[in-house]
Amino acid sequence: MKRIFSLALVIACFLIFSSHELFLKSDNYFIAPNTATELFLFNGTFDTSENIISRDRITAARIIGPAFDEAILNTAYYDKDKSTFIRFTSGDEGTYAVGISTKPNMIEMDAKAFNGYLDHEGLEDTLKERKEDGSINSGAKESYAKHVKAILQVGDTRSSEFETEFGFPIEFVAKTNPYAAKAGEELSFQLLRDGKPLPNHICHFSTSVPGKDAHDNENSKRTDSNGLVTITPNKAGNWYLATIHMEKSDDEGVDYQSNWATITFAVE
Repeated sequence: MKRIFSLALVIACFLIFSSHELFLKSDNYFIAPNTATELFLFNGTFDTSENIISRDRITAARIIGPAFDEAILNTAYYDKDKSTFIRFTSGDEGTYAVGISTKPNMIEMDAKAFNGYLDHEGLEDTLKERKEDGSINSGAKESYAKHVKAILQVGDTRSSEFETEFGFPIEFVAKTNPYAAKAGEELSFQLLRDGKPLPNHICHFSTSVPGKDAHDNENSKRTDSNGLVTITPNKAGNWYLATIHMEKSDDEGVDYQSNWATITFAVE
């Protein structure tokens, strides 16, 4: 019986740790103008999606480019192989920003699972707080929502839409156009919480590496006093920047509220 319980615990922890992050991705971040293409949502890791995103959770989904501002309608989505795909047709040349937000969902964990999850996701500030306030041995009910963005380059002409703010509870706003830089050059992003810069906050960035999980290959940096984080992608490929803002909740039946943010883009 103990063996069965231990196996169940391992499986539960694996599901918790491997299926929480959400990424808005593309097979090709360089798109021809006025061309039908697809984006997709990976709910799991940057490399593997564990499950689809139900339509009733998706909100505030938009694609913005030069003279292009289009809401993503339910008819644009379809599901395949545990991923949610989005059909859209690009407009004129420029740098496009795409954003999707999800409504909150609830999860409950015992103390061991919750602390392990915090450690796995690099939430060292929340772990420290739990140790200091004595809640480290208590389970937790968490309300979480995810807010994802992608930056695409349509044609050769670059434009300023890469800086678009979607007004999500938390989001990365690119301050450097990634398509105006090359591998080995710095890119800057500002992290906003409710529209205001979020200082001294841990962010993670990575890219796909053959034979490795991108999560295990992450680098971490904190935002500065203006909520800015500067990263240096060291090779060409598809990259992401990710963070989680976790705070105690005053809502009845909720111990913590978290908002997750990711942004993906390509580097030449």
